Amino acid sequence: MQKELKTASIIFAAGKGSRMKGCEGNKTLLPLIAGSSPFEGRYPILLHIIESLPPGPKALVINHGKEEIIELTSSIDLTYCEQPILNGTGGALLASRGFMEKCDCDRLLITMGDVPLVRPSTFERLLKVLEECEMAVLGFRPEDKKEYGVLEIDNDSVRRIIEWKYWSLYPEEDQKRFEICNSGIYAARKNDLIRFLDILETRPHNVLKERDGRIIEVEEFFITDLIEIMNNEGLMTGYAVAEDEDEVMGVDDMQSLIKVQEKFSKK
Repeated sequence: MQKELKTASIIFAAGKGSRMKGCEGNKTLLPLIAGSSPFEGRYPILLHIIESLPPGPKALVINHGKEEIIELTSSIDLTYCEQPILNGTGGALLASRGFMEKCDCDRLLITMGDVPLVRPSTFERLLKVLEECEMAVLGFRPEDKKEYGVLEIDNDSVRRIIEWKYWSLYPEEDQKRFEICNSGIYAARKNDLIRFLDILETRPHNVLKERDGRIIEVEEFFITDLIEIMNNEGLMTGYAVAEDEDEVMGVDDMQSLIKVQEKFSKK
C-alpha cells in the first residue's frame, strides 16, 4: 500500500506592496469582493488562498501589517514566521525554516499571498510533479512575456529560471525558445529542500529597491537560485503549467486588483 504523503503550505505575506498606491496596510488583506471601492469590501485575498490550499499544516511569513494579519487569521490553525527584514523570496523561505524542520510532512507547497486565483486542482497538479522530481515550479504561458522570469527547460527538467534582465539581452531567436514563465509558486520534497537552505543563505543578491520614495541597494535572496543549486547536485526540478495566465496573476497595483475582483465575481 502506497504511503499517503503529507503536505504543508507556506504563504509569503510579508511585503509592503509599494506599487499598490493608496494602500497603507498589507495588500493580502484587500478584498476579493469589492464594496464602495476596490479597497473596501469583504473576503480578503489571504483567506481565499488559505482555503484553496491542500489540507495540512500552514505557515504565514509576515512583517508589514503583521498585527492585522494575525488578528484576521487568529481563529485559523496557522504558524506565523516573521521575516525580520524584507530580503526577497529566498529570505522569506529562510524565515520559515523552523516551521519546515518541525513540520510533520513530506512535501512543501510555497505560494505568494497576493496570487488568489490559483485553483486547488492546480496546486494538486504541481504536487504530483514531486512523484518524479525533488522540486517543482508552477509555470504559465503568457501572451506577452513582459518582464517575467522564464524557465530554461531541457528534457522536461527545469535547469534554471532566468530573470528578465538577463534573458532580455539574448538574441531574439534565443528569446523565442522560452515559452513558459515563472509564477513564483513552488513545491518541493521537504527533506531535499531543507538540506540546501544553508547554501542559499550564502548567495545574496544586491538589488535596487524603492523605499520611502528613495532608490536604495538592498540585499535579497532568491528562491529561484535553489533550482540551479539542486540541479548542480543532480536533483531534478519539474514543472506544471497553469490553465491560463490570469490564474497566476499577482495583485501588484490597483489595475490588477480590479481585474482579480472582476474575475472572482464571475466564478
